[in-house]
Amino acid sequence: MKTLRFLTMSLLAVILVAATSCKTKQGESTAKLSEEIIKPVTVSTKILKKTTITRKNTYTATLLPFREVNLAPASPGKIEKIVVDVSDKVRKGQVLVFMDRTNLEQAKINLMNLETNFRRLDTLKKTNSIAEQQYDQAKTAYEAAKASYKFLLDNTLLRAPFDGIISGKYFENGEIYSGAPIPTVGKAAVLSLVQINYLKAVVNVEAAYFPVVKKGLKAEITSDIYPGQVYTGTVYRKHPTIDPATKTFTVEIKVPNNNLDLRPGMFARVKLNMGQAKALLIPTIAIIKQIGTNDKYVFVNNRNRAEKRLIKPGRVYDDQTEILKGLREGDELIIEGQNKLMENKPLSIKN
Repeated sequence: MKTLRFLTMSLLAVILVAATSCKTKQGESTAKLSEEIIKPVTVSTKILKKTTITRKNTYTATLLPFREVNLAPASPGKIEKIVVDVSDKVRKGQVLVFMDRTNLEQAKINLMNLETNFRRLDTLKKTNSIAEQQYDQAKTAYEAAKASYKFLLDNTLLRAPFDGIISGKYFENGEIYSGAPIPTVGKAAVLSLVQINYLKAVVNVEAAYFPVVKKGLKAEITSDIYPGQVYTGTVYRKHPTIDPATKTFTVEIKVPNNNLDLRPGMFARVKLNMGQAKALLIPTIAIIKQIGTNDKYVFVNNRNRAEKRLIKPGRVYDDQTEILKGLREGDELIIEGQNKLMENKPLSIKN
């Protein structure tokens, strides 16, 4: 009996010692955690000031022909001869396609006959040897025949309306042009002609810059195909309305291409100089991305404690980022040590 009592007392003593030890360790751990929470984090800061920047906004575009036309006669007919092929360079006014001339020859004979008759009556009119009504009828018929002949001439001999390059050929000699749309073009055409000694770049610019972008504004155009080469373009058209869905407006830029280095379809970057402005720039390294979201934030010093600020970044200028929302001039931004912080963490400033 005495042995059993001794064992029981010993077991109770062991349990009491163990419990005391655990409580001591838990207290030490809590104290250590509390110490970590209140221990200041050493950081570097910067007082924010607005600076003057030159806004050069970059946009992407696919280069387009400055002018493009699908050549076709006004009515169906037989194609006598096409004298050019794809990639041929042509001059303004050059005949490219000869359509069947039967109607044109008939119209020419009719015009010559009516012209002869009109000249004869015009001579008689000068001596008052013809009725005014007869003269007017002859004149009207002659003018109508001239217009008809010119129309047939323009649609029998298809000429280049500008200097350019043939970009598409859809018929061969002797085939019948029906007037039906060409599937690859979406329109009726015998040939397609493009002007590429100038190209155009079309970009969509933020509505905020509508007052800034004007006709004549210079643009810098670059292409990855020609690294280091900069082409100078000019804004030649600004669309007058803002797209309500994208809050942008369309700008067309004329790009000189005298050496024909650039070609329609090439990807390009367009840089527009939007002038100078005051902006709040911060080191990009100070910005932290919220895990699991697209939110971005920074920390500022608020009475030696960390304050978390959600921000709206703008454009990047080298190693600096413009801040559109969330910070203001005079804020003390934490630029070093921010990744160790949490809201309201004590700070030790080492500036």
